[in-house]
Amino acid sequence: MSRFKTEKSNEPDASDESLLRRIASQDEQAMELFYQRHGSAVFQFAEKTLRNPADASEICNEVMMEVWRKANTFSGGSKVKTWLLSIAHHKAVDTVRRKSRHDGNDPLDEEFVVSQQCSLEDARAGAEDKVRIKRCMSELKQGHQQVVHLTFFEGLGYPEIANILEIPAGTVKTRMMHAKNQLMNCLSRIVGRGAVT
Repeated sequence: MSRFKTEKSNEPDASDESLLRRIASQDEQAMELFYQRHGSAVFQFAEKTLRNPADASEICNEVMMEVWRKANTFSGGSKVKTWLLSIAHHKAVDTVRRKSRHDGNDPLDEEFVVSQQCSLEDARAGAEDKVRIKRCMSELKQGHQQVVHLTFFEGLGYPEIANILEIPAGTVKTRMMHAKNQLMNCLSRIVGRGAVT
């Protein structure tokens, strides 16, 4: 995949859709620009889900190779970023399933928690200590963590998140509501005790 990571392209204004059309005809320069534009977001999303940089890097490469092979399958029914993160989500779920066979966890159980290391600065409701936010984020269920990450760090709306995670938009709203309530309760509890660790 490293063949796609090169010097900055001289076509920064090309649309994602036009790049995908060119990638479909095996244009490596278009793939280079596409990778520069979206590789970081795919990696960050995978890392938040898997909590393992090596696995996230592998997922990122797999996603970009799938774009290289299947760019012509993008139908335009969603934003390109939504399509990419949907591919990343499927690959991350497959990785979690594969790894869970070795440790006995049920990766799709709502109680299966994947601890994330993110500060959630935009949603911290006045709390100023990042350590407290990290601690409270780690207490959220995986599905709630994903919704919070996609909303606040990827800037996606509920319909796009629903598309990526293949759940109804109402479920996204419910998960966000529960996540916010749990974060607020957790922060109140920690601040009330004066605990930071």
